Order: sequence, then C-alpha cells, then structure tokens
Amino acid sequence: MPSSLARVATDAAPRYAKQLASHFGRKIPAEETSDGGHRLTFQKTDVLLAPQDDHLLIRVTAPDAAALTAVQEVVGSHLERFGRRNELSVRWNEPAQG
Repeated sequence: MPSSLARVATDAAPRYAKQLASHFGRKIPAEETSDGGHRLTFQKTDVLLAPQDDHLLIRVTAPDAAALTAVQEVVGSHLERFGRRNELSVRWNEPAQG
C-alpha cells in the first residue's frame, strides 16, 4: 500500500490536528490516538495526524496511488485553508510502497 508523509511547520500542531479531526469527523470516522494525535479514515485510506513540538506530522496510507493523491489533496488543502493566517504549507514526500 502506498503511503506519504508531510511535516508542516507550526507551533500550534495540536490545535490544527484537532481542528482537522473535528471538521472531517462530521462525515468520516475520526478518533483520538493514545499519544494525542488523531486518526481519520477515508474509506480504505488512513490519515494519521501526529502533533510534534514544532510541526504537524501527517501520514497517509492508501490502497492505491489514486486514493493517496486524492486524500493528500483534500487534507492538505483543508489544513492550508485553516492555517492561512499562519501561512501553513503542506508538502508531501514521494509515495512509498509498503
């Protein structure tokens, strides 16, 4: 299954993770993880939001490249819109097979 990772520089990572989980949680399963992150499930695609001290780590794991790209675009565009004032920018690494 392909996966991709983004590290979004921000000192408000827990707030953005919670905001994304709350927003998407109205339509898809969203749960808080034991380490304070959040897991979102878009059909068969998992998104892990892991707040760190100086960035938000986002890992997407999908059944295929098309699903991976679609969820990257949705999650990335929402986070950039929520963080527009702080000029957040989401850049994904190259998909990895796993």
